Amino acid sequence: MGLVRLWLIAAVAPSLAIFGQNVALNAPKIAPIPADPLELVAGPVEVANSGTARAAAVELLDRARTNYALRSARQAYDLKISFTVNSGGQTEYDGAWQMEEVYDPQQGIRWTAQAAAGYATTQISSKDMFYGEGTSSVIPLRLHEARAAMLGPMPDKKNVDLDLIRTSTANFNGAQLTCVLLSGSGIPGTATPGRRWEETEECIDPKSGLLVVHSQAPGRYYAYDYANAPQFSGHTLARRVTVTEAGKPVSEIRLESLTEIPPADPSLFVPTESMRSSGPAIAMGGAQKISKFAGGGPLTSSMTAQPVCVFGLVTASGQLVEAHSLQPSDPNSQAAVEAAKQINFAGPAQLGIRPQQHFVFVIEKFVSGQPAPPEN
Repeated sequence: MGLVRLWLIAAVAPSLAIFGQNVALNAPKIAPIPADPLELVAGPVEVANSGTARAAAVELLDRARTNYALRSARQAYDLKISFTVNSGGQTEYDGAWQMEEVYDPQQGIRWTAQAAAGYATTQISSKDMFYGEGTSSVIPLRLHEARAAMLGPMPDKKNVDLDLIRTSTANFNGAQLTCVLLSGSGIPGTATPGRRWEETEECIDPKSGLLVVHSQAPGRYYAYDYANAPQFSGHTLARRVTVTEAGKPVSEIRLESLTEIPPADPSLFVPTESMRSSGPAIAMGGAQKISKFAGGGPLTSSMTAQPVCVFGLVTASGQLVEAHSLQPSDPNSQAAVEAAKQINFAGPAQLGIRPQQHFVFVIEKFVSGQPAPPEN
């Protein structure tokens, strides 16, 4: 039977807690990940086997993560972000976007977003109640992505406790970075060079503690630019974030302003009658990572598997939308997308749990090199 691995990635962050696995014996060799200007781990890699090495890596992740945990300061703020999407139609609502979030520690969170292409939403979280209204109940992939990039790109400490951690160093724009590679605990802890397909990559400047490159899957990268970066209650946020897929910029995110405010206007957190009647708003939850071999038949170590990663959004009803390949030039790219669409993402409804959407990464491995049949 082919190898199938599934992980859950908590919140909008890339921690890899193993969800399930079925390990094949004599698994095929896996082709290396494609070269990319933002793929910084290409050389030697060390496994964080010792308690000291593991603690150092986790501490570095914590330090970088803290910058994006704005609400931990318990200070009211008004955050304004603009971004431009240029996906070539692979995802919805290309063009200009505006987003604003108002946070008050005593009242809650209100955020709004509008796309020039016609999408709009208002979301309110107040006193453990969650309301929303807009063009659709689904938050489009690129809006979900922009909020993740600016407000929570990295894993929470509790979500990496069981992860395999590997580290490497890299030079980028004249700075030496430490790159932390995270994957499920079922992955072998070997010091093979380069990044693996299942690994999430966090490249951090150890001097400043700032996140520089974040990648949940090969072929998709966030690059953080801190020129003229705003400071807020001890937090440093990037002024710009560029999201690339297959080497092409698909979203340019800009932090327009981050302002400390006095207690916010209470009327901002009062839901409309339409919001009240619609029930709890959709939550932007964790991501799922699935790794499996395409097709059937026996697999042997003499074969080679070429992975293709499909990225998309799973709606609260379990529908896969905005799915596209992160290796579009691969001959199996479209087959990988079609295979991902055949997966049943629907789960049982849970009483008292808000409906939730999440990112999904499906790593489909296409096998070549199957031995020829014996001659008669």
